[in-house]
Amino acid sequence: MRFLLRLPVLLTVAALLTIITPASAHGYIVRSIPQDRTVLQRPPTRVQYWFSEDLETDFSSLILRDQTGAVLATGGVDENNQALMSLRVPTGLPDGAYIVELRPAFASDGHVNAESRVFFVGAAVGGIAGSSGYEVMPLEIVWRVLLMGSIMLLFGVFVAYSFILVPAWGSVEHLTGFLPPRVMNRLNWIVIVALVVAVAANILALIQQSMVFFNTGAAEVLSQNLWSVVRIGSRFGDVWNVRIAFLAIMAALFGFSVYPRNLPPESVRAFWVANAWLMPLLIGTFSVSSHAAGSLMLPWVGIFVDWIHSLAVGAWVGGLAALVLVLPAALRPYNAEERRLALLAVLRRFSRLAVSAVVIVIATGIYSSLNWLYQPSDLTETAWGGALFVKLILVASLLVLGLGHQIVVNPERYARWSTRFSRAISLALTLRLEIILAIVTLVAVANLSATPIPQPPQVDELPPAPSANQTVNGLNISVTLSPGGPGINTYDTLVTRDGQPLDGVDVRLQMVNPALDWRSAWHEAEAVDSGLYVAAGADINREGDWLTLVDILTPDGNTRRAAFDWTITDDASVIESRNPGFLNIAALIGVFLAMIWAALPVLRRFYHWLHLTPASLTVGVSATVATTFFLVAGFIMIQQNQVNYEITLNPPPQIINPTLPNEESLQEGLSLFNESCAVWQPESPDIRILKERLPNIRDEQLFAMIRDGWRTLLPCAETLTDEQRWHIVNYLRTWENLT
Repeated sequence: MRFLLRLPVLLTVAALLTIITPASAHGYIVRSIPQDRTVLQRPPTRVQYWFSEDLETDFSSLILRDQTGAVLATGGVDENNQALMSLRVPTGLPDGAYIVELRPAFASDGHVNAESRVFFVGAAVGGIAGSSGYEVMPLEIVWRVLLMGSIMLLFGVFVAYSFILVPAWGSVEHLTGFLPPRVMNRLNWIVIVALVVAVAANILALIQQSMVFFNTGAAEVLSQNLWSVVRIGSRFGDVWNVRIAFLAIMAALFGFSVYPRNLPPESVRAFWVANAWLMPLLIGTFSVSSHAAGSLMLPWVGIFVDWIHSLAVGAWVGGLAALVLVLPAALRPYNAEERRLALLAVLRRFSRLAVSAVVIVIATGIYSSLNWLYQPSDLTETAWGGALFVKLILVASLLVLGLGHQIVVNPERYARWSTRFSRAISLALTLRLEIILAIVTLVAVANLSATPIPQPPQVDELPPAPSANQTVNGLNISVTLSPGGPGINTYDTLVTRDGQPLDGVDVRLQMVNPALDWRSAWHEAEAVDSGLYVAAGADINREGDWLTLVDILTPDGNTRRAAFDWTITDDASVIESRNPGFLNIAALIGVFLAMIWAALPVLRRFYHWLHLTPASLTVGVSATVATTFFLVAGFIMIQQNQVNYEITLNPPPQIINPTLPNEESLQEGLSLFNESCAVWQPESPDIRILKERLPNIRDEQLFAMIRDGWRTLLPCAETLTDEQRWHIVNYLRTWENLT
């Protein structure tokens, strides 16, 4: 039996040694334009890469090279979207292969993933391929293990003192915190050593992160003070500063409990309990820089669940470590029977805490795992799934040992098994084995934190960005919508004449939804390169048919119009979030049930304090149900009213403009207007009013004005066909640019 209990330790250590391998950073590309290894007929205007997480602007870079390795252009993080890296491609690139080198630094955890992607112009070129990879630095594993281990130990020490040792052994006879001096001295030394290790691990973390960000060695980081740049100029540095601040506050509270030594025990206990409540905030700094921070599904829920998971692990494993370290000193003066009784008094209290923590660890672990599993193969065919499997083996081994301890310290509850386990388990030995196993588990957790998460399967199935070009009066106008789905898009307009980029022109762009007779404000495109003009906006807010109107104002005062029609689908959208499935919702419900179950003792005491009667309980439950019902009904009603209000403000048009407002339509509309609408005198006050109101007037209203007249403006010629009236409507729209 003893061999069986120790065997999991040997097996899991051996398994762990096989999984510490190079891995990729946490974030990944969710959309790329152009896609990797795609063949293009002409060079793109820009290359763009959307990531699953925000990036560190100052530490992320993008380089475009030709197939000889020469640098053609550089780029970085978009100023309006920290999850987007973009680069302006020089015009006139010849056919061939082009390599894009990406070095994104993910803001959530500070990992940097160096990879390269390839695209071809004209035809594919053999012998050129991209690469990807992130090697985990041994120093990162070291500081993660040291930092997580020391923080969990600190939390466990304060929890053990406040909720285990003082309730079990506390006495007013002991003036040093209600516990014997030898016990308090051991606890104090544990806190001091763990605090020193935590600070040292934080310093190592800052040095290692600076080495990664600047792609240099530790000597350069220290000699050139590069660490200070990371500390004040990155999200990793922000979290690092908060963690150091919490450690400083914790150290101050601990120092007040030690000096002066004449403090009453109530004051000593108050400082230790305060630290027990402060430590969860410190542990929260791990959660905000964990995998959960980059989750596509309810990220704040993921961070909360990860935080609860870490707290439960700290209470369980950290508390166990604290007891193992303090028990030898505490039990030294006692004989065998006194030692057994004192040990049972502590372990029975810790057992109740550990069982609650284990239930929460299991529930939160299931939810967090499902957060990153998109399909069953992710568990068996990815590095993250393998690392998770090893972690599960380690945790299961810890649970086996914990179950054995639970049976031994509660023989009256497990009479059938207590005798067998009592022979197999020596508490002094198995508690140490459990701590060794917990340390190995920390190494596995650190490795899991540096292992790539599975990517959604739809990432590799995205369509290319919509792109089209037209020639208008000698100008070649190319427009690309990136990424081309509902949401924020960039509008790239490349203007050339006789194959040469055309500079010094004004480019205006408008998005139109014909089905709703809605149009955006005009965007003034910014000249970013030779012939390349860029604008951005969130005008495309739904699937369907859309128009892009581009007006080019040349230096000679002429305006040229290009009109593009697109069919926008949600498939082209950047993946920014995903909805929880049935398993995710069930796992989240399990988390809350586990938390409620763990809090049952407190809830029972609260219930007895309320002195509820059947009548008051019935009233309270009825009021709660009624309140919930009215809140849900009110929310649904508000949502429906909002929908109805929007429909009332913007009802679908009765007739839709079927004529594309391109250059030909505008010229035809101008000619028809001059011939058939001569009664619309330019000096008429109603013409001025019409021009002012044009942005708020629909096409169907303009059509009705031309057919039926408006105010003092008489109808245009009755001989006009509907198609001709739509040409005039398109022409009247150009008056917006004249107001």
